[in-house]
Amino acid sequence: MMNKNILKRFEEYCEKNNITGKAREEKLERLKNLIFKYNYEPGEAIGIIAAQSISEPATQMTMRSYTLASQSDRLSKVTQGLPRMIEIFDARKTFEKNMLIYLKPEYNNKEKARAIANRIKSQKVSDVIRSDSIDLVNLRIELELEKESYKDKIKQLVDKYIKECEVTFREGKVFIKPKNVDFKALRKMKNKILDLHVDGLKGVENVIVIKEGEDWIIQTAGTNLKKVLEFNEIDVRRLKTNDVHQVYEVMGIEAARNVILHEAKDTLDEQGLEIDVRHLMLLSDIMTFDGAVKAIGRYGVSGKKASVLARANFEETKKHLVNASFYGETDELAGVTENIILGQLAPIGTGMVELTVDMKKMKKKK
Repeated sequence: MMNKNILKRFEEYCEKNNITGKAREEKLERLKNLIFKYNYEPGEAIGIIAAQSISEPATQMTMRSYTLASQSDRLSKVTQGLPRMIEIFDARKTFEKNMLIYLKPEYNNKEKARAIANRIKSQKVSDVIRSDSIDLVNLRIELELEKESYKDKIKQLVDKYIKECEVTFREGKVFIKPKNVDFKALRKMKNKILDLHVDGLKGVENVIVIKEGEDWIIQTAGTNLKKVLEFNEIDVRRLKTNDVHQVYEVMGIEAARNVILHEAKDTLDEQGLEIDVRHLMLLSDIMTFDGAVKAIGRYGVSGKKASVLARANFEETKKHLVNASFYGETDELAGVTENIILGQLAPIGTGMVELTVDMKKMKKKK
């Protein structure tokens, strides 16, 4: 019996593509065979099979961490191979983040793409000045601006983040004189001012415009998904980022699950390793099924299992056993790991079924 939803989608596909008669029957038979091929038996240890299927090919991945990009292809160094897989499954928050920004058809040309890229790129005070210096006589900081339009913004930032400072302007220069500071403190203050964010999107450190086929694409080093989505010129449907946590915060857990899946598959495909996508789907589901992105590890999925023995078996054995005894936890022995530890029959395959035989009835049958 086929799933009603799949059957409905198949009928819509046939109607849309005007497929009828024998051709429709052939396609339906092929669909049934594919579904049958992807079925698995009740009690099959799909977790163990998925773990083996991903981990074994992963041992053949290259250990090199980065490839440096040519300007026509990538903007910055890109993590690949095993280090990238570790980043994905550890759900790390610090790594080489990037975005691929596609534009709507009316903005899909070189000039407009560059203009949008300039608006996206983060600019600090150091990016909008020609020079900076310290006046040792008057103990003040001097900044020579590229454009005078930035002077009000710089004054606003200095008033907000630097305490007790007098800001004045003269002939395209900004003079910042703090009260009661020595030369050493003045140098620290200058570095802090130069690092203040003036324009563009925070987090997007660099941008480059490249052409792929008919598309002009903006590549970024660094991400700010929430603010990028506010740009009307951007084709939201094709926007890509490798930052799982930002996708989760902005678009929800289902979108984050899809990013984990695609990032893992793309990493494996780059290495020429073919892994059934269902194994990766299972892993991305496990990392996100309770509504938050969790790592596969001691502080994520493996470290928060319901079974005390399963947690102790993975890492930090003593800690889990001591905590369990302290809080009076019980282990229902419902999983595979804990039953193997105790030398019992694991609840997989035929071990899931408890079979009893009534010998009296058997004799009567005979």
